[in-house]
Amino acid sequence: MAEVIRTENISRVYQMGSETIRALNSISIKIERGEYVAFMGPSGSGKSTLMNIIGCLDTPSSGTYILNNNDVSDLTENDLAEIRNKEIGFVFQTFNLLPRASALENVALPLVYAGYSKSERQEKANLALKNVGLDDRASHRPNELSGGQRQRVAIARALVNDPSIILADEPTGNLDTKTSYDIMDLFQKLHDNGNTIIMVTHEDDIAHYAHRIVRLRDGNVESDLINEEIKDTRPKIQETN
Repeated sequence: MAEVIRTENISRVYQMGSETIRALNSISIKIERGEYVAFMGPSGSGKSTLMNIIGCLDTPSSGTYILNNNDVSDLTENDLAEIRNKEIGFVFQTFNLLPRASALENVALPLVYAGYSKSERQEKANLALKNVGLDDRASHRPNELSGGQRQRVAIARALVNDPSIILADEPTGNLDTKTSYDIMDLFQKLHDNGNTIIMVTHEDDIAHYAHRIVRLRDGNVESDLINEEIKDTRPKIQETN
């Protein structure tokens, strides 16, 4: 498989007054196209900082970040914004939907910045909603949708630009258990369709949907292992005599 992400000794240091905080210490990881990876770790482990750098929301203090064979370590904010819009689909814990816009309008928003015509935006947004099973809710606003439906809209928005990678930051954090598993089933289908997925979570049962689990602690990679216990989310078929 082709490599989509490579970090080489990236570190992130924050200065808070006279105190120096090392959020990441010389992290080197590779992620190939089509992988499904979970970043885990306690609060302050560096998992969110690593996610922000991979998502081009932040830049490393030192080291190199290669995204799709392009060095994005030292790009300007405008260049990073363009890469975010083209290459990365974001799914957030809080959904981040515009409250007064319909589901269709929310999904189509990245396409506005990408310069698509109105008819192209509607076509692509409708298809993205269909792919998450919500094409019948296209005209509904977020307050007319359940939490799980709102997260599906957010996932459709992440998919609409055909990004290289989907970054999901605690995607089930605001959902009940059953809805969380429904959303994880959807992520599994996206992965089966060839999408590269990177997820930050602190929940073991959610992380175990991923095929690889990277655990961070104190800004270091504590372990990076293939998940031998992938959750089987297929419905169980009862045997009949």
